[in-house]
Amino acid sequence: MTTLSSRAGTKGVPRAARERQVLAAATEEFGRHGYEATTVAAIATRVGVTKPLLHQYFGSKQDLYLACLNPVGDRLLSAIRAAMAEQDASAPPAPLRVLHALFTALDGRREAWFVLYDPTLPPDSDAAHRAAYYRDTIDDLAATGTADLLHTAGSSDPLDADALKYAWRGLCTALVRWWVNHPDQSPDAMTQRCARLFAASRTILAAGDENT
Repeated sequence: MTTLSSRAGTKGVPRAARERQVLAAATEEFGRHGYEATTVAAIATRVGVTKPLLHQYFGSKQDLYLACLNPVGDRLLSAIRAAMAEQDASAPPAPLRVLHALFTALDGRREAWFVLYDPTLPPDSDAAHRAAYYRDTIDDLAATGTADLLHTAGSSDPLDADALKYAWRGLCTALVRWWVNHPDQSPDAMTQRCARLFAASRTILAAGDENT
C-alpha cells in the first residue's frame, strides 16, 4: 500500500510532482515578496496543500528557501561560465553572450533572480551565507569580464573595473525586473533588445565626443 510520507503527494499527486509545484510557487513568492514577507502558509495555499505537509517535505522556511536558491544559483553560474568560455569568433560579444545565458537560465522562473538578490534574508543565517556565495561568485566572474573589456578598450585602472562590475550587476537586475513585467519577451528578444540598446548607447556617446 502506498503511503503519503514515502511515495505520494496529496489528492493523488505524486510526491515528486508536488515538490516541483511547491518549489515553483515558493521561488515566485520569495522572488516577488522577499524572504521576510513570504510565509510558508501562503505558499501552501497557492499549491493547495497544508502547511504541515510543506514542513514535512522541506523542513523550515529557511530550508525551503535554500531548496529554491541552490538550483537557481547553480544554473546561473553554469550558464555564465559557459557563455564567458565561448571562443567562437563569430559569436556575439561577451556581454551579450552572458545576458543571453542569463535570460535563458531564468526563462520560466524570472523572479528567481530576486531570490538570489534578496536584501531581507536574516543576517548571518545559512540562507544569507549561501546567497552571498552565489552573488560573490557571479561578481568574480563579472570582475574578470569587465576587466577584460576595459583592457581591450585601453583602460587599466582597477577602480574603473570595480565600478563597471557594480554597474553591470545593477544593469542585469534592472533588465530582469523589466522582463518580469513583460512576460511576452523571450530570451532571444531580450538579447536582441540589449544589442540595440548597446548600439544606441555607443552612437550617443560617439556623438557627444564629436561635439566636445
